[in-house]
Amino acid sequence: MTETLETKPATVATPARAPGRLKLGVPKEIHPGERRVAVVPRMAAKLAKLGFDVLIESGAGNQAAFTDQAYEEAGARIVPDAAKVWGEADLVLKVREPEMNTALDRHEADLLKEGARLISFVWPAQNKELLERLVRRKATVLAMDAVPRISRAQKLDALSAMANIAGYRAVVESAAVYGRFLGGQITAAGSIRPATVLVLGAGVAGLAAVGC
Repeated sequence: MTETLETKPATVATPARAPGRLKLGVPKEIHPGERRVAVVPRMAAKLAKLGFDVLIESGAGNQAAFTDQAYEEAGARIVPDAAKVWGEADLVLKVREPEMNTALDRHEADLLKEGARLISFVWPAQNKELLERLVRRKATVLAMDAVPRISRAQKLDALSAMANIAGYRAVVESAAVYGRFLGGQITAAGSIRPATVLVLGAGVAGLAAVGC
C-alpha cells in the first residue's frame, strides 16, 4: 500500500510594511538668479518608484523649464506652500544652502522638521551660523560640496557637474561679447582668420571651455 504524503507549499515571509512612506521634499530655490532645481521629473519618477512620497513646491522647476504638470505625471505631489514642504519632509533635497526666505520672514533652516535630513550644498566652513541653526533642528546633513572627489564618489561629484556647465556657458557668453566669428571663415569676399582664445585653467570648467 502506497502512502501519499501531502506537502504544504513553502510559506514566503512578507516583510512588515512601514507605517508610512518617507516624504522627500524639494523646495523652490529662492536665491536671486538661481534657475536650477534639485530634482527633475525623470528623477522624481524613479524616487516615487523606490517608495518615496515626493513633495515638490509649486513652481520649483519653472526656471529650469519643468512644469508642475510634468512632476505630477512623474508621480510627485505638488505643494503650494514652501513651509509645508520644509515642515513635512523627512528628507529635503536642495541646490543652494538654506537661506533667509524673505517672503515667509523665516530662515529655511528654521523651517526644517526636527530630526529631518538635508542634502544640498552647505559650505560648512563658511557658514557657521547655518550649521548652528541646523544643529538646533537636530538635522542630519550631507553637504554635496564636501563629498570627497574620489573614484567611488564620482556619481556624487556635483562640483564637477556644475563646473562643466560653467565652462560651456563661459564660451557662449564670451562669444556674444566678442562680436566677431570665433571660427575661421572662407568666403567669396575673402577669408576671416579664426579668433585666438586663451582659456585660463585646465580643470573641469577649463576643459569644457576648450571642448567648445
